[in-house]
Amino acid sequence: MFRLIAFALIAYVAYRLARRWISGRSRSTPVNGTDLGRIDDVMVKDPQCGAYFPRRDGVALRHAGRELLFCSRDCRDRFITDNSNTGE
Repeated sequence: MFRLIAFALIAYVAYRLARRWISGRSRSTPVNGTDLGRIDDVMVKDPQCGAYFPRRDGVALRHAGRELLFCSRDCRDRFITDNSNTGE
């Protein structure tokens, strides 16, 4: 009975070590200090062109009491031009 318990314990420890070794090798490698395997930011949609981009890269504009995010300064500027009141 003791041999069976000892064998089961050794097999379990070997399994855990093998699993840790395999999972350590399969993880993504950090690039420029960021981990490719984790979600880094939320994707948002540009209200002008419809492109999706990470929120942290957005160009902000406050318009009609709302905070809008654009994928680039060009899209922000086109939005301002399209929504400006030229008659005033």
